[in-house]
Amino acid sequence: MEYFEKWTESEQVQFVEYLLSRMCHFQHGHVNAFLKPMLQRDFITALPAKGLDHIAENILSFLDAKSLCAAEVVCKEWHRVIADGMLWKKLIERKVRTDPLWHGLSERRGWGQYLFKSKVPDPPNNDFFRKLYPKIIQDLETIETNWRCGNHALHKIPCRSENSKGVYCLQYDDHKIVSGLRDNTIKVWDKKSLACVKVLTGHTGSVLCLQYDENVIVTGSSDSTVRVWNVHAGDMLNTLIHHCEAVLHLRFQEGMMVTCSKDRSIAVWDMQSPTDISLRRVLVGHRAAVNVVDFDDKYIVSASGDRTIKVWSTSTCEFVRTLNGHRRGIACLQYRDRLVVSGSSDNTIRLWDIECGACLRVLEGHEELVRCIRFDNKRIVSGAYDGKIKVWDLQAALDPRAPAGTLCLRTLVEHTGRVFRLQFDDFQIVSSSHDDTILIWDFLKDATERTYSKW
Repeated sequence: MEYFEKWTESEQVQFVEYLLSRMCHFQHGHVNAFLKPMLQRDFITALPAKGLDHIAENILSFLDAKSLCAAEVVCKEWHRVIADGMLWKKLIERKVRTDPLWHGLSERRGWGQYLFKSKVPDPPNNDFFRKLYPKIIQDLETIETNWRCGNHALHKIPCRSENSKGVYCLQYDDHKIVSGLRDNTIKVWDKKSLACVKVLTGHTGSVLCLQYDENVIVTGSSDSTVRVWNVHAGDMLNTLIHHCEAVLHLRFQEGMMVTCSKDRSIAVWDMQSPTDISLRRVLVGHRAAVNVVDFDDKYIVSASGDRTIKVWSTSTCEFVRTLNGHRRGIACLQYRDRLVVSGSSDNTIRLWDIECGACLRVLEGHEELVRCIRFDNKRIVSGAYDGKIKVWDLQAALDPRAPAGTLCLRTLVEHTGRVFRLQFDDFQIVSSSHDDTILIWDFLKDATERTYSKW
């Protein structure tokens, strides 16, 4: 060894290589086992020693929750890097940034106030976020269970007025619900207090459809007009007179609006501003009232009392194809990506591939006309003239192997009249009915909680 230590590194390597070449396979195995731990380095511990804590934190920040838990118990130094780097906070922030369900929960539970801020008064430490994570997971599991079991808190807004008999349409956000009523008015409700904060008047017939964005509310009525209102002040900005009969449905986005009517036609409009809206094209082809439209940048989709769904090119407004299958008139549909989901007076819901026109599934269970339908990535929610709201498993419905009896997850019965319209998100359903009520079905809160507006 005395001679070995006097050699250069390259001479030492050559000598060891010579020795290894003279050994058998069995001996190589022993040498390998001896060398293996010597070749491994704890770079997470080594980096902070060189003043590179931020690199160690960045590496560990890519771990999921299970791996982060395991990393914490590797050694004290790893635990310190995770704590000092606030990696549980960063994990939660990553989830909130990429998952709408996490984002919504952060706002509803209040812990979102501690995220995405480098300086906050009395900031929580890493242990706070480490304990918060399993509570979030428990909340998410509870929400999913509540949807499947029908557990919910119910909040009720009575909308009855002297001339009213039904809430035909609605849309909501975190702060308000905008509703269209049979008494010719649009009423705006505070989402938290459930109080009516604004009444818009001007239509001379029932308000059958509406949509709003951050600037305007657009409404359609049985008086055959489409009206545009300032969403903040409630002032009427424009009145569009084109259809000969009731305007049954409308959609608008990105400078374009599509309306449909009992007069069997579809109107495509260019929206330059609330006061500058011009008719681009009229689409004809349906043989009965056109009850609903939806569109994106590729297709306009319409459904009619003539039992058909028609697909049109958004860019050219030319007819593309007809989807046939419903045995009676179609009352509602939603279109997104390749999927169309429709509801009919034949009491069924159908799922369609818009590109080939194939019917992918028929959902049966409602006892009367299916009046309204919405879907997201997980669920279909439908409302019908039987007063019932049904929640369906969308992914199972798209699987041809799934038995029909497993597709309806829950039936919700609270309305005492026909369900006219509904909208939902990960946490709630908001529905309106012929019974003059708006119901908020909250799947985050306790099922025993019920709130009733004084209005």
